[in-house]
Amino acid sequence: MHISVCKAILILFATLWVFAAQAKDVNGQDFTLPDLNGVSHSLSDYRGKWVVVNYWATWCPPCLEEIPELVMFHDKHKNKDALVLGVSVEDIGIPALRRFMDEYMMDYPVLLGGSQYESPLGPVRRLPVTFLIAPNGEIAASHLGRIDAASIERFMASAAARFRAKTGASPVGKSAPK
Repeated sequence: MHISVCKAILILFATLWVFAAQAKDVNGQDFTLPDLNGVSHSLSDYRGKWVVVNYWATWCPPCLEEIPELVMFHDKHKNKDALVLGVSVEDIGIPALRRFMDEYMMDYPVLLGGSQYESPLGPVRRLPVTFLIAPNGEIAASHLGRIDAASIERFMASAAARFRAKTGASPVGKSAPK
């Protein structure tokens, strides 16, 4: 019994360590991708806000399960301190993707990465993959698999606390223009 409790604790700590990425500044690793209307979005456009970058595809069941959570998070935070950027990593026609987004009521920006897209934020070997970018441009956390709004908010709080402990300041700056 004691061994299985120790094993469970070890697995928990290993899992948390994987999810909480070491702070990594994405300066020089900016990306620019078009949305469905051809408007270019760069990660650096959103400096000053938390940015949830979610790599997904329409054929991915866990991706579909997390969409309502991402919509809820985006709607709650978009006019304040954070937003979601979805990056579609499949080759799908814009009309089909637009219908899909309408069906799932996705009101956050969805960018066209395509099936051959390589993220400058880190490996995207399985879907979904989510990166949390702090307002100062550092990768605050990464998560492989389905994510929910509460987990994103916990990652934000944890990263902000780490930043404050390290610098004595808040990572949140002035809101970005978009």
